[in-house]
Amino acid sequence: MGYALALDPIAFTLGPLTVHWYGIILGTAALAGLALAVQEGKRFGIVPDFFMDLLLIGVPSAVIAARIYYVAFRWQDYQHDPLAVFRIWEGGIAIYGALIGALLSGYIYIRKKGYNFWRIADICAPSLIAGQAIGRWGNFMNQEAYGSPVTEAFLRETLRLPNFIVEQMYIGEMFRHPTFLYESLWNLAGLLVLFALRRMPFLRSGELLLSYFIWYSAGRFFIEGLRTDSLAFTGPVWLDRLLETLWSPMLMLAPPGKMDYGNIRVSQLLAVLLILAAIALIVYRRSKGYSSAKYSDPIVSSKPQAVIGEAAGGNSAQAGPQASEKAEETRQERSETHDPNRTV
Repeated sequence: MGYALALDPIAFTLGPLTVHWYGIILGTAALAGLALAVQEGKRFGIVPDFFMDLLLIGVPSAVIAARIYYVAFRWQDYQHDPLAVFRIWEGGIAIYGALIGALLSGYIYIRKKGYNFWRIADICAPSLIAGQAIGRWGNFMNQEAYGSPVTEAFLRETLRLPNFIVEQMYIGEMFRHPTFLYESLWNLAGLLVLFALRRMPFLRSGELLLSYFIWYSAGRFFIEGLRTDSLAFTGPVWLDRLLETLWSPMLMLAPPGKMDYGNIRVSQLLAVLLILAAIALIVYRRSKGYSSAKYSDPIVSSKPQAVIGEAAGGNSAQAGPQASEKAEETRQERSETHDPNRTV
């Protein structure tokens, strides 16, 4: 039985311009993340322009790094057609690469503005996971990030998926695990977890971001094992067996996806390393006192002009001397209880 694509990856065309659903979905993900950050930033008196500028810097950095990351591990697909590297609308970006690009550019921007990186990163953590939950639907439109073969009955009767998802998961003349959906739902659950955690009095600076890495990486590790299009490399046998052992509880639900090359899934290895690193950082920063500030503590820039902008509602040019004086008083008061330069 043959199946046509349930959805066309092209949203619409305007003359020579072709707009893909992939780009629309990624743009929606970015805007949703921005809205969450702006809303939470209001609690700390941070103007929306700060997060808008952060988005304008972070998104291009994330996309470029995500593409470089993907191409580096799939160079065999591009070596005979280098121009294909730039056809990003055809798919082929890696979330871990995007995180690397976003965090590096974000760190530079945040520190330039005089803020503590960990405090701002905590505010942005829910934005990251919300963006990923939405962004995975871009993979759905491009029929990528799918899993090993399954029966049609599994999708329709066991998972009770709607028809448009079932038909879109008919790839290579067989139905596939909708791993994009598994990860999207996992990220949505993670968003709720982060919302709950940031209201907890025990949460310290940096720990919401690190909790995000733990949650996301745990889900990614197990879901990645179902995929057949994983980025991979050939590694030592002991490492392969270690990852297989860690993933073995999933065998009760489904067999692992077969890979075209390599024996070590890059995302699985990186997920394990990130979980260990995040836990170690939480313990280390607490033991050294680097996370003495609580999540709910005031956030203040070490640069007076940033605080002036906050006090003036983001328009320091029209604030006048009274707003400047009030902002300076606010900065001094906050500085007594919090050191914004304390970071690792």
